[in-house]
Amino acid sequence: MGAEMSTDKIVEAPSLIGELFQVGLYKATQGRIARRVTMLAILVAVAAGAYRWSGFQTGNEFFANSRFILPMVFLTVGGWFAFRIVNYPRFADFLIAVEAEMTKVSWPSNAELYRSSFVVIFVLFSMMVLLYSFDWFWVIVFKFLGILQVGGTKEAS
Repeated sequence: MGAEMSTDKIVEAPSLIGELFQVGLYKATQGRIARRVTMLAILVAVAAGAYRWSGFQTGNEFFANSRFILPMVFLTVGGWFAFRIVNYPRFADFLIAVEAEMTKVSWPSNAELYRSSFVVIFVLFSMMVLLYSFDWFWVIVFKFLGILQVGGTKEAS
């Protein structure tokens, strides 16, 4: 067997910077829910940053006059970034795969959810009582043995 060269073309994924200047949608009909939720989460983070930035004031007159202009530019650029990042091929393929896996998940019914939540809350409170009891027991033992002072800390001699 001889060494054969493959005639397939190697297609490289576009760079992230190059992808930011595209306008097309990558696999537009796939992974819609995962993409929208991801884009919404990014937009919320960007909007929180823009809101925080709008409250930022300095003594500089340029910043005082552009209190709302710069956050709006930040919000616009952040919105475009959020839109483009969910259409970046590698990330979009990941989100499509996530959505496909989420359809395979066996979600609990409401009754099962309530039962499971009750069990978790009951175990947490039981552990709290148990740990408090252990703590109380050892405080009593250490006070009896003289390791702990009853009225506060030991004074340095």
